[in-house]
Amino acid sequence: MRCVLIIPSWVPEDIFSSKTAGSQINYWQPLGTLYVAASMLKAGHEVRFINGAFMKHEEILKEVSAFRAEFAGIYSTTFGWKRALKTAADIKRLNRDIFITVGGPYPIAMQERCLEDSRDIDAVVTGEGEITVVEMLDRLSHGKGLDGVEGVAFREGDRIIKNPPRPLITDLDSLPFPARELLGNADDYIPPPATYRRRPVAVIITSRGCNRRCIFCFQIDRTRKSGIRFRSIENVMEEIELCLRQGYREIKFIDDTLAADYTRAMALAKEIKRRGLDFTWFASACVNQVDRPLLKAFKEAGCWAILLGAESGVQKNLNTIKKGITLEQTRRAVKWAKDAGLTVYTPFIFGIPGETFEEALKTIEFAIELDPDIANFHALTPFPGTELYDNIEKYGSMSDDFEDFTYQGAAFTPYTMKREEIALLRQIAFRRFYSRPSYILRRALKLRSVNDLKASLKGAKSLFWLWAKRGLFHKA
Repeated sequence: MRCVLIIPSWVPEDIFSSKTAGSQINYWQPLGTLYVAASMLKAGHEVRFINGAFMKHEEILKEVSAFRAEFAGIYSTTFGWKRALKTAADIKRLNRDIFITVGGPYPIAMQERCLEDSRDIDAVVTGEGEITVVEMLDRLSHGKGLDGVEGVAFREGDRIIKNPPRPLITDLDSLPFPARELLGNADDYIPPPATYRRRPVAVIITSRGCNRRCIFCFQIDRTRKSGIRFRSIENVMEEIELCLRQGYREIKFIDDTLAADYTRAMALAKEIKRRGLDFTWFASACVNQVDRPLLKAFKEAGCWAILLGAESGVQKNLNTIKKGITLEQTRRAVKWAKDAGLTVYTPFIFGIPGETFEEALKTIEFAIELDPDIANFHALTPFPGTELYDNIEKYGSMSDDFEDFTYQGAAFTPYTMKREEIALLRQIAFRRFYSRPSYILRRALKLRSVNDLKASLKGAKSLFWLWAKRGLFHKA
């Protein structure tokens, strides 16, 4: 079948303030979509990937029409759901016979609700889609229905039918590597400024799932019974070497934590070093899963930066979100990473249930104490499918505007804080952290490339507006 996989059209200003978008914008390789595309190609289907990050809505429709698509898969986050609905409706106006399915974090969390929202949507993939979509296409191409296809909710006349869930994929090595050849210009896909060293950047995930229970994190396996499913080191290395042959020069590992299995993480770093591969890389890790030897091994294997989730500077609030870490563990991990020569990134969140304005100010002080190379300050967001979303009345109130579900807008407000205070805290935090003379001097001394200079100039522009414009992050 002729299939299109679509990310609906969007622009940076839909998410970020127009004054700071230059230093925040990122275009990730859509790894989940590319995995599904690879499985479809392997099954013999003709596949076109259409990325609305680089195309207007009307251009997407023209592409679908010119391709004479028979099947359209639309990816959606919570923030992007309205855009997904519009995309589905307008594709159906082009051709009522195009079969439209939706997938991604929001459809997986809401499932039948998506079919109730729109009669233009024919089916929802309710879990990992690699096997499910291929089975769907086999049925559709032979004129058969979707009864019994695990992992699908679908429309049959006026009825909505939800099939049993498909078991999560346990043998990740059996999956074909993501179809990056469908991306077009690889240089278009870049992380935020200052978060990469070399271009183009490939995104790789070496495991799926998480066994931690943070109340704000969405996992398909809500019960965490499946834990973390790991790819073999050899399989990961094969993909890395393929990416290098394709011209990629940096890898961003997007596992929830690359150090979930300490022994495996050490083995991966040593194998990268042993093969002498020429690429730089970036990873994330939980602060209570790393130590000096592991971070040193990362650095020696070409890792230049690590993200360590700090989240809060108040232990009570870390306990509330079930982060499972202590402030002292964060202090140690950040110090060890710096000592290893790694660039350190630490995200923080405001609006934790029970958090007061004064406690949030302590988080800002904690960020300054840690003094990472980059700190980010988000608003806690109650994404569907998370414990926070499912128990919203216990924790606070939730916005009914999906445009707020971006980590930027205050989609959630705890009972102990006002919505306006969360926006104000973000602005105070960015101002205080990035305006320190010692920080500015250190960043200036670290300038090594044109990319570093461009990132610093964009950061300087954002810093100007952080001081010049009141209510920069406030949404009326």
